[in-house]
Amino acid sequence: MTEITSLSLFELIKNIKEKKISSNEVTKSFIDRSEKSKKLNAYVTENFENCLKLSKEFDYKPNFDLKLPGIPIAVKDLFCTNEVRTTAGSNILNNFVPSYESTVTQNIWNEGGILLGKLNCDEFAMGSSNETSFFGNVQNPIAKNLVPGGSSGGSSSALAANLTPITIGTDTGGSIRQPASFTGTVGLKPTYGSCSRYGIVAFASSLDQAGPMSKDVKDSSILLEVISSFDKKDSTSIDFQRNNYSSELTRNIKGIKIGIPKEYRVDGMPSEIENLWKKGIEYAKDCGAEIIDISLPHTSYALPTYYIVAPAEASSNLARYDGVKYGLRSSGESLIDMYEKTRSEGFGEEVKRRIMIGTYVLSSGYYDAYYLKAQKVRQLIKKDFDEAYNKVDAILTPSTPSSAFKIGEKSNDPVSMYLNDIFTVPVNLAGLPAISIPAGTDKNNYPLGLQIIGKPFDEQTVLNIAYSMEEKINYKNNITDWWMK
Repeated sequence: MTEITSLSLFELIKNIKEKKISSNEVTKSFIDRSEKSKKLNAYVTENFENCLKLSKEFDYKPNFDLKLPGIPIAVKDLFCTNEVRTTAGSNILNNFVPSYESTVTQNIWNEGGILLGKLNCDEFAMGSSNETSFFGNVQNPIAKNLVPGGSSGGSSSALAANLTPITIGTDTGGSIRQPASFTGTVGLKPTYGSCSRYGIVAFASSLDQAGPMSKDVKDSSILLEVISSFDKKDSTSIDFQRNNYSSELTRNIKGIKIGIPKEYRVDGMPSEIENLWKKGIEYAKDCGAEIIDISLPHTSYALPTYYIVAPAEASSNLARYDGVKYGLRSSGESLIDMYEKTRSEGFGEEVKRRIMIGTYVLSSGYYDAYYLKAQKVRQLIKKDFDEAYNKVDAILTPSTPSSAFKIGEKSNDPVSMYLNDIFTVPVNLAGLPAISIPAGTDKNNYPLGLQIIGKPFDEQTVLNIAYSMEEKINYKNNITDWWMK
């Protein structure tokens, strides 16, 4: 048999159900590999001992009707896990241990998944490179001193390095799809409201969405079935008929209409990305899809709109971290002094920057000029997609404007860092589903991704197109275990 940690989620489930391997064997394999991979800095909190214990309990009394029977899974450290430390990559939550479970992770445990540990992420999910984490940057297993993308960089790195068979991230402006593109993995952002936000540490409430990160499209479809559910505890959760995504997965996309937006051909885009896009269009044609040119005229306003709306919501959400109820508390001579010192010492530079921007755009005299105007433009961006979907079933674009860059390369240039999200941000503003699949490499042999954007609640079509194109592309991640002890 192939090494256990190299198997896909689908293969692991099949082997466990056929009793060819046990949950405990699988768990031991991933823990052993994780313990030899400290250089990647993927884990913030390990739950190895308890994971082994639960895997033995599963093997003693197995339930093969579960969708994730005894499968060990590490998750992004933005999901609250009952009695397991949850930091959101921040000093202010360094010692926070929740007394409740997020709905998404609870869904995973209900279907037989077992928590391996919590994975590193940009502080409060604010970043595109995993360099803003209080616990240090994560290494991309593709090559030394390369960022894994962000904010779900720990998730993408652990997945690509086979430290977990599958994982979950959160996507506010591309934080699942961009790191997936940087590490040669698959990242799916579901429709806003598809997966509950209950128990996820909030960044921007109208944009945040949990989603699966996996080795291939089939694995994403399996995990999406598990985590997508209606939740009364989340006021933004939407009650709609979910598909049986994995059993309805098909490579037959003959006649599907795929749109190519001319506005995504941005100035200065590397020729490698342009060529990848052209190849993607040919792959889609080979799969039987019909290619149609479309226009999304307000695309150029997406980034400035996002960087008004997201910081505004962040400044409101992060007001709760004051040193009074939970998390870090610094000593102060007065209540106000304690507030100021706690937030100053607890938050990193990027979080402070976004809080200040958000507070500014919500302040008296600037609310109408910035925040209100941004919300109006957001509606225009959504309207562009609505009109496009009168002609097409999905949209194909690059996932990112470049491959992974060096650690520290853009840390002193926030605007350059923000431009990494240029292809992903419009999707979040419109609340649409989108997936990034690995589709090629650049001159350095670093992965490049293609993005498929779907209609609201039409994850099945997105998955089917990705599944079909994945077979044609036949991408193989070329990773040497340079980080192993």
